[in-house]
Amino acid sequence: MQHGHHDTHAEHTHHAHEGHHGTGMGKGKVSWRMAAQATLHCLTGCAIGEVLGMVIGTALGWGNVQTMILAITLAFFFGYALTLRGILKAGVDFRTAFRVALAADTLSIAVMELIDNGVIAFWPGAMDAHLADPMFWWILAIALAAAFVITVPVNKWMIGRGKGHAVVHQYHH
Repeated sequence: MQHGHHDTHAEHTHHAHEGHHGTGMGKGKVSWRMAAQATLHCLTGCAIGEVLGMVIGTALGWGNVQTMILAITLAFFFGYALTLRGILKAGVDFRTAFRVALAADTLSIAVMELIDNGVIAFWPGAMDAHLADPMFWWILAIALAAAFVITVPVNKWMIGRGKGHAVVHQYHH
């Protein structure tokens, strides 16, 4: 789920990966910092989608399952959209940019969504907490933090193999 701080995504990515230009970000050593930055990018979009989905589902009076499906769908949407924005700014055509975003973010977003929704689903009382309830917000924060911690090693592994966020890197020169 690579995601809000996308306004500076191109600059962030360029500086975070300095010294890797020309290497094609192929297989190789990847820092934990680089993996954490890619994961934070993903987390931003996921968090936007999650919260928006929960707000919309709650406002429409939907049940937990429908609201969770909407939140997950929007998490993927915003995750991909934030990545697309950076790639399109680099002058890449939409079709190519869309394929790059899918390749870069799908596993990261999926892992993040599995973890954060799993925490919420299995935390006693979390599914019944309303937006005005402080419990809703602190469990969401714990769920997103857990998703971040678990997804960082996934992104580190993928980037080290030239996959995931590494495929986005070539478009940020």
